[in-house]
Amino acid sequence: MTTKYIFLTGGVVSSVGKGVTAAAIGRLLKERGFQVSVQKLDPYLNVDPGTMSPYQHGEVFVLDDGAETDLDLGHYERFIDISLSRVCNVTTGQVYAEVISKERRGDYLGGTIQVIPHITNEIKRRIGLVSKATGAEIVLVEIGGTVGDIESLPFLEALRQMRSDVGRENSLYIHVTWLPYIGATGELKTKPTQHSVRELRSIGISPDMIVARSDFMVDEELMDKIALFCDVEKRAVVPMVTTKVLYEVPMMLEKARVGEYLLERMGLTARQEPDWSLWEKLVAEIRREKPTVKVALVGKYVELHDAYMSVREAVKHAALALGVEVEIVWVHSSELEKGRGWESVHSSDGIIVPGGFGSRGIEGKILTARYARENKVPYFGLCLGMQLMVIEFSRYALGNEEANSTEFDRSTPYPVIDLMPDQRDIADMGGTMRLGLYPCQLQPNTLAAKAYQQDLVKERHRHRFEFNNAYRKVLEDAGMRYSGLSPDGRLVEIAEMEEHPFMLGTQFHPEFLSRPNRPHPLFLAFLEAVLKRTGLLPQPANIESVEAKIE
Repeated sequence: MTTKYIFLTGGVVSSVGKGVTAAAIGRLLKERGFQVSVQKLDPYLNVDPGTMSPYQHGEVFVLDDGAETDLDLGHYERFIDISLSRVCNVTTGQVYAEVISKERRGDYLGGTIQVIPHITNEIKRRIGLVSKATGAEIVLVEIGGTVGDIESLPFLEALRQMRSDVGRENSLYIHVTWLPYIGATGELKTKPTQHSVRELRSIGISPDMIVARSDFMVDEELMDKIALFCDVEKRAVVPMVTTKVLYEVPMMLEKARVGEYLLERMGLTARQEPDWSLWEKLVAEIRREKPTVKVALVGKYVELHDAYMSVREAVKHAALALGVEVEIVWVHSSELEKGRGWESVHSSDGIIVPGGFGSRGIEGKILTARYARENKVPYFGLCLGMQLMVIEFSRYALGNEEANSTEFDRSTPYPVIDLMPDQRDIADMGGTMRLGLYPCQLQPNTLAAKAYQQDLVKERHRHRFEFNNAYRKVLEDAGMRYSGLSPDGRLVEIAEMEEHPFMLGTQFHPEFLSRPNRPHPLFLAFLEAVLKRTGLLPQPANIESVEAKIE
C-alpha cells in the first residue's frame, strides 16, 4: 500500500495539545489494523533537545537507538505502544547541518543554496525516511510551534509541497487550535481560529480537519461557524474539551468518528473493527476513587512538571495496576539545602529522585537519600538519583563527607562516581553521552531480579558518569548490592541497599519504557514497597487482559 501522510499543525497558542492529539489519532488507526508511526518536526536550530535546559523544553525523551528527542515522542510511544527511531524527530538544526555539509562537499555542483528547494527538499527527504525505517503504512507528522512562527515557514512549505509529491489522496492536513473563553461575556470565541486558518491558507495549506481545543463544551452553533468560515466539512470540526484523564483522548476522538473520517478521506477501509472495551476499563479505573499514597519527587526542575513527564506517567501506570492513587509531592532539592520543604518529604510514603545535570540542588538530594536510608523509607533513584544514593552511602561507609562525583567536585579524594573512560576526551556536549538501549544482567536474590522476573533486560540510558569500580568492594562490604550489571560485569547498572525494604537506584531511565497498560516492573516494585509501608493492600481492577490487547 502507498504510504499515507497526516500532517498536524497548531494555531492560536503553543502547547495546545498537538502531541497528544497526534498520539491519540495514531491509536485510532492502529485499532483499525494499520501500521502507524509518528514524526515530530521541531523548528528550533538546536540539533536536538539534548543540550537544552528542561525549563526551555521539558524532558528529553530517549529512544532505543539513542536519539535525544522531544517529549511528544513519549506521548506517541505510550499511546500507540510502539518504539520509534531517530528519524521520528527532525529539527531545523539537523536540516541545515545536512544541507550545509552537502554544500561544503560540493554535492550541489556550485549551485546557489536556498530555502526553496534545498531546505524544503531535505525536510521532505526526512519525512520520507519514516516509512522506510519503520514500515509504517500511515505516518503522522506534527509540526512544533504555531502557524505564524517565522521559524516554521520552511516546514509548512515542505508540507504544502508534499500534497503534490504524494498526491491528494495520500495526504491530509489537521489543524489543532484553541478556543479562548471570555469570562466577562461567558463566550467561547472562534475568531482566533479563523485567523489561524487564514494564515495557514495563505501559505497554501487548507486544513481537511480542525480540532478545536477548549476548556468548555463547544456547542453546535460554534462548530457550524468554524466549518463555515474555515471552509471545512461540519463533521471535520472536532471539539476536544480538556479532560483530567489523558488516556481518555483516543475515545473522545473515536466518539467524534475521527477514525472513520480519516480513512474515508484517504480511501482506506478498516481491516478490523476497533474494540475499545479494554481501554474503557482502563479509563474507568483511572477515574475510580482509590486510596491515596504520597510520593515525594525531589528534583531541581520541579516548577515545570513537564521536565519529569515520563516519571510522572510511569508512577501513574504503576498506581493504576495496583489500584491506588498516587499524589506526587513536588519538592525542590535546593530548598531542602536551606532547611525548607522537609515537611513534604517527611509526610510522604516514598521518595523518587529523578535524573538531572549540574551541581545545583545536589546536596539536597543527597540529604534526601540519607533520610530515606536511615528511616527505611522506600527510595527509587533514577540515573542521577542512583548516583547520589551511592554518594550518600559512600560518605556513611567511608566515614568521610568528601565522597562525591567528579561531575560536582573534580578534586574529591573519593570519586565514587566518575567520568566513563571513553568520555574523557570528548569536548562536544550534544549527543555524546551513553545513550539508548543497553542490556543489563540481573543478579539472583535481589529486589531487581524479583521485580523483573527475568535474567536479562534492556533499558534506555542517558548519562556520562558511572559508578567507580574502585569502590565496589568497600561499599559491598558495607551493605550495598549490585543487582544489575552490564553483561561483561564492567558497569554497575542497578544498585540497592541490603537491610532496607526498598532502596534501589538505576543507572538507566526505566520511565521511558513504561506504558499505561504495561507498567514498568521497577515502578511497580517501588509502589508495592510504599503500600507495604502504609499498610495498604493492592486493589487492582479487572484489567489484566488490557496488556495482551495493547501490546
